Amino acid sequence: MREEAAIFLDLSAICTSPGYVHALAYLCFRDSVVGFSDEMRAEDMNHLFSMERLIRTERSTLLGLMVQQEIEWMLPDAQTIQRYIDETEKLLKELHEGMSAPMFEELRSAIESGKKTNPLGKGSNLREPIFYGGESAYSFQFRDLSVPKYQADDPWLERQKGFTIQNARDVVHALVQLQNGKFTSIMTSLADHTPEEWTFLPCFVFTTDELAEVSGIDRHLIERVVNAFVLPADERNLSFRAIDDFNVVSAMPIIPIGDGHLLVLEQYTLEQSLYESPFFWMWDDLAYRDTALLNRGNFVEDFSEARLRAIFGKEAVFSNIRVSKAKGKDAGEIDALVLFGDRAIVVQAKSKRLTMEARKGNDNLIRNDFKKSVQDSYDQALGCAQALASTNRTLVGSDGARIEVPKKLKEIFILCVVSDHYPALSFQVRQFLRYETNSVILAPFVLDIFTLDAMAEMLETPILFLSYVNRRASYQEKVYAGHELTILSYHLKRNLWFEKQYDMIQLGDDITADLDIAMMVRREGAPGPRTPDGILTRFKGTRVGEIVNEIESRPNPGTINLGFALLMLAEDAVVKLSNAIDTMVRQSATDGRHHDLTMPMGESGEGLTVHCNTDPIPVAGPRLEKHCLLRKYKARAARWYGICVAPDPSLRFGINLEFAWEPDPKMEEVISTFPGHGSFVDMSAPDGRGHKIGRNDPCPCGSGRKYKKCCLL
Repeated sequence: MREEAAIFLDLSAICTSPGYVHALAYLCFRDSVVGFSDEMRAEDMNHLFSMERLIRTERSTLLGLMVQQEIEWMLPDAQTIQRYIDETEKLLKELHEGMSAPMFEELRSAIESGKKTNPLGKGSNLREPIFYGGESAYSFQFRDLSVPKYQADDPWLERQKGFTIQNARDVVHALVQLQNGKFTSIMTSLADHTPEEWTFLPCFVFTTDELAEVSGIDRHLIERVVNAFVLPADERNLSFRAIDDFNVVSAMPIIPIGDGHLLVLEQYTLEQSLYESPFFWMWDDLAYRDTALLNRGNFVEDFSEARLRAIFGKEAVFSNIRVSKAKGKDAGEIDALVLFGDRAIVVQAKSKRLTMEARKGNDNLIRNDFKKSVQDSYDQALGCAQALASTNRTLVGSDGARIEVPKKLKEIFILCVVSDHYPALSFQVRQFLRYETNSVILAPFVLDIFTLDAMAEMLETPILFLSYVNRRASYQEKVYAGHELTILSYHLKRNLWFEKQYDMIQLGDDITADLDIAMMVRREGAPGPRTPDGILTRFKGTRVGEIVNEIESRPNPGTINLGFALLMLAEDAVVKLSNAIDTMVRQSATDGRHHDLTMPMGESGEGLTVHCNTDPIPVAGPRLEKHCLLRKYKARAARWYGICVAPDPSLRFGINLEFAWEPDPKMEEVISTFPGHGSFVDMSAPDGRGHKIGRNDPCPCGSGRKYKKCCLL
């Protein structure tokens, strides 16, 4: 196998060939543009997940090598362009195999010798996932989040650059829209030319006059913004000698052609530069550096707090909380705290990032960057979470007022949020993060600000959000994916739940297609479904969905767990339970009598009992609790839920019985005449009377297993 440096040198030679820019334009169009008719569908994006596709970091590498010599813009013949493409793909494949080879060789040797090894524990082996890992953010997130990130720096930007961050965002957005329009028009015009004349280069070329005409933005303002991202004509990117060296086109992706024409081959890179580059402009101003650092840190905290408040409400989210343990001992400060019923979310935000030197595979630097970005954040959050879990603690808000916390918290979630794209973050968390858990404090959820933004967009209610965080924390060591958006998309489609028999689940990036479309529809106005078909559509218009909504409006500790359990139901189970409750409610409204039903929920034997009546709470409460106790004991379950609904049919109250099952002679005597799970009534039957579930019938909990192997004990 050839040395990586030799492959890189050959790649440089092909990229600086005469007219290579036309081959690169084709590759950028082929591997980043999505075509569709009417509205976007998941199948329209299939090519973006092909193993044959060049990813953005590869295309940026080609651009960085191409500018190392003066670009020759003439159009080669079709055979030459095809040769450029074939040779490029061959060399990039060889380069990828070369980067992966040491890790696979180490793994092979360990298997042959019988020794346990963890190849990804070595920094040198992390170079591959750092470079080839999927994008953790949408381009429009980079563009739009740049405004809250830098709006506090507007005075500096206006003084030094002649524009505000909102100005820059608007110009970049207009440029993307202009370019998107060209993709369609120029593709159509190719039919009027012979194949020898075909080139995709015009799709990516623009002038500031053209941009001003279509956007209505002042041309001089456009020029000031564009010039901030234009590669200087004499810049040759000569320090870019290896795939993980700094590539200047990542910061300045607009290439001058001449006669006022400019080239942007990667929209994503431009929008990411808008999000990242202004900080480095300010960093060079020594007098302003401390202010830039302060504003950067404030942004990630403020943004995280704002997104959480959109979900939980202003009254449930607190910022900059001082936590004291017994005898006034300081446990630390929480950047943002969410209190919902007997659940808490502790958020620690950091603005540290993976440095360029660390990306080269230096073990010490990778671990040092991870410690500053994630481990320190987690350690601080853990100390605060431990104090929260104790009964003797004091919380004081930023305004000096004490914050009341439930005496006993059932679950505490830790979110460690980073503000920038952190390559191979999920890989590094698995390898380097040292954490501890107990019955109250769950495993930490490490994510970037872009994932938090997408979660808040799609999981816009407290139960939906908390349920996902609970599942994600529970599968910290089990789920394996290139980035968090893949896992979120899987959850939206199929619910993040796996049987215990699986030790590890690997998810492919193509799973994100439905989430990608939904986010583009919501943020970019693209035609298509706003919501992936799955857990968010399953409950729409159902009685179960209304119950979940009522639980969220009254976050009672006795019903929050039920909300989580209901969200775990399969679609068929949701329909059956909803129909059963509707039938029971109609009966109660007609005859004025008490009615009830029970439904098993999951393999653990737990279940739900629903009562419908208008009895006074002192009567209805004990009756429901007794019924649930009997059902729980009969099922030998550790948990049982109960709710009481009115005939109208609003949720009256709920209970949650959670304690270990133990044999009890008195209970055995009571349940000897009490019907167990075998008498479960499916009230969604057409005649309204229901039928008994057979042992070999599909379990009504929706697990897909036979009743005798699931909820029947």
